[in-house]
Amino acid sequence: MISYLDRALELSDQITGLRREFHKHPELGFHEVETSSRIMSELDLLDIPYEKGIAGTGVIGRIRGKSDSPVGMIRVDMDALPIQEKTGLDFASVNNGVMHACGHDGHISMGILAARLLKENAASLDGSVLSLFQPAEEGDGGAKRMIEEGALAHPKPDFILGIHLWNEKPVGWISIKDGPLMAGADSLEIVIKGKGGHAGLPQQVVDPVVCAAQIVTSLQTITSRNLSPFDRAVLSLTAIQGGTAFNVIPDQVSIKGTLRTFDAQVRDLVLKRMGEIIHGTCAAYCCEGNLLDVEVTRPVDNDPIVTERIRSVIEKQFPALRIDSEYQTTVSEDFSYYQESIPGCFIFLGSANVETGKVFSHHHPQFDFDETVLPVGAAVLA
Repeated sequence: MISYLDRALELSDQITGLRREFHKHPELGFHEVETSSRIMSELDLLDIPYEKGIAGTGVIGRIRGKSDSPVGMIRVDMDALPIQEKTGLDFASVNNGVMHACGHDGHISMGILAARLLKENAASLDGSVLSLFQPAEEGDGGAKRMIEEGALAHPKPDFILGIHLWNEKPVGWISIKDGPLMAGADSLEIVIKGKGGHAGLPQQVVDPVVCAAQIVTSLQTITSRNLSPFDRAVLSLTAIQGGTAFNVIPDQVSIKGTLRTFDAQVRDLVLKRMGEIIHGTCAAYCCEGNLLDVEVTRPVDNDPIVTERIRSVIEKQFPALRIDSEYQTTVSEDFSYYQESIPGCFIFLGSANVETGKVFSHHHPQFDFDETVLPVGAAVLA
């Protein structure tokens, strides 16, 4: 079996340089024009043919081995977040209000190096590999659009592999777990309508603020009283908007939040109880209320056969990595949409380093990771 790690370590400076270039020039979902162009330039240098313009900025490279099949796919996300960076890095974002705060700059770099490693060893590959660089993972529907535009059709992969740098765990840790790994996510909005008026004459109004406060409190009982202790769900209400003046009771209040679940039946139950609580509470307070639910992603559920194969390879090729086969998180990922069509496995790779201060969590304005993990991640993908 080919060992890719030594070669990847030889190219550490190059992959670090790539990561810093991508970090300095982040782009939001479906606007990764410069990022996509840079990826294609790298694939051109490697003489890897590719298809471009999928979902706008998506790119799929193809490395042919000794035969066309089986076909494996490596998926890499490449979008940034609408966050003002506060890291103070020499290569900090030059795009105001946009930052790679989730490690996607590292993912792109690992994907490019993995493609290089596979290209250099193409004569030894029993099959071919597709390198998919996906736009708009951060809740904008990038995976669904890639699939709708034929990313899994020509040819259809036999399996798919994804990876995420993970600052919740230290360098040297890797998660390879079969079954449910990441929760599905729903975006929620509750709209409560009343009758506004003067705050000094509350008897003449129908106050949606009081109703909203009661709904927020009541919804917290769903996970503690309607679900079995063995079921899992996270219901977080994250924004309340209503009114603009201290002496005016508003006509309307909106509440926003998210639901995270691993199981479809649990999701259905939580949404059902939310609807019942909202409508019942609104009726008690003479208001009208509606729940608007948008499914953002479905749960990431790793195929047991693919996962076991990957675990076996990692155990042999990367003995220094500590494999965690039990880890789960209620963070979500649109990698799940690929898994609905083909078997796949999503991996977490520890990237935090307490000694160097690389400890801030994902989506934080001071997020950064230990770059020594980059060649390891590329070799894992290859």
